[in-house]
Amino acid sequence: MYSFKNDYSEGALPAIMELLNKSNFEQTNGYGEDYFCEEAKKKIKDRLQYKACDVHFLVGGTQTNLTVIASALRPYEAVIAADTGHINVHETGAIEASGHKVLTVKGTDGKVTSEAVRKVVLDHEDEHMVKPAMVYISNATEIGTMYLKEELQELYATCKELGLYLFMDGARLGSALMAQNNNIEWEDLCSLCDVFYIGGTKNGALFGEALVIVNEELKKDFRYMIKQRGGLLAKGRLLGIQFLGLFENENFEKAAKHANNMAGKLQDAFIQKKIPLFISTTTNQIFPILTNIQMDILSKKYAFQIWEKLDNEHTAVRFVTSWATKEEAVEECIQDILRLEA
Repeated sequence: MYSFKNDYSEGALPAIMELLNKSNFEQTNGYGEDYFCEEAKKKIKDRLQYKACDVHFLVGGTQTNLTVIASALRPYEAVIAADTGHINVHETGAIEASGHKVLTVKGTDGKVTSEAVRKVVLDHEDEHMVKPAMVYISNATEIGTMYLKEELQELYATCKELGLYLFMDGARLGSALMAQNNNIEWEDLCSLCDVFYIGGTKNGALFGEALVIVNEELKKDFRYMIKQRGGLLAKGRLLGIQFLGLFENENFEKAAKHANNMAGKLQDAFIQKKIPLFISTTTNQIFPILTNIQMDILSKKYAFQIWEKLDNEHTAVRFVTSWATKEEAVEECIQDILRLEA
């Protein structure tokens, strides 16, 4: 059985493991106040070409989303997200548990549009309702699509006009940046949103997300909020070391590119077999629509996720590839796809 269920099944890039092992007996300050974290922050700022941002390391995506949103919003304020957004579907009500409502909009291919944001703001017109104060997006999205530069520019301009923060969940940012049709560069990111993070967990790290705060209003006392939310890791150097490994020798980019390439090969095989797609993507998540028989055959050798039951005979499923996906496993899966009956 080979798993295509997610992009964090394996451990970590060998370069990261080597750095962790090499530094194992070194003594450093705790809670991210060590020289590994400082050096990793410098590397990230250099890649972004933006020195004025603040960088914080947190363990996981849900923790990062919760901490950012709880810190940025007043008690009566809410966050806007696509109906497929991670904070709406897969975080066990973490945002609501912090006292903030998630206002959902119908995503366009999983993406939030300016028109949808404007409608939500207009619909919440007075103090008898929660006040929209932030827009949350994922890039890449939960259904494998990614934002183009012009889409983000328009969305950010709308947020500025309406007095909203724009927060980008970058759990799969590497996959988005390395997608074939992407036109966003590292140096664009700090001009396209108020706060975002660079995902390590789903791109070759053991764990960890690098949060980048651009907007000055969101920077004050943020470490207090990390600590209160249980996110200030005592052995914080483990996070810094991992991002040092990711940002050396373009390891971050190489890891994401490999994952995308493996997914692309699988998607091409489904297309060649004339198996329809729930949505076409260029990132590391693909969504073929299988018959019950096809699904039963493939599930004997491969693990994948049921995404959406479309009717009694057809189901949209998700295949996810990673930095460590074996090419020989992909090639074998391709042959099995091509042998499927229509």
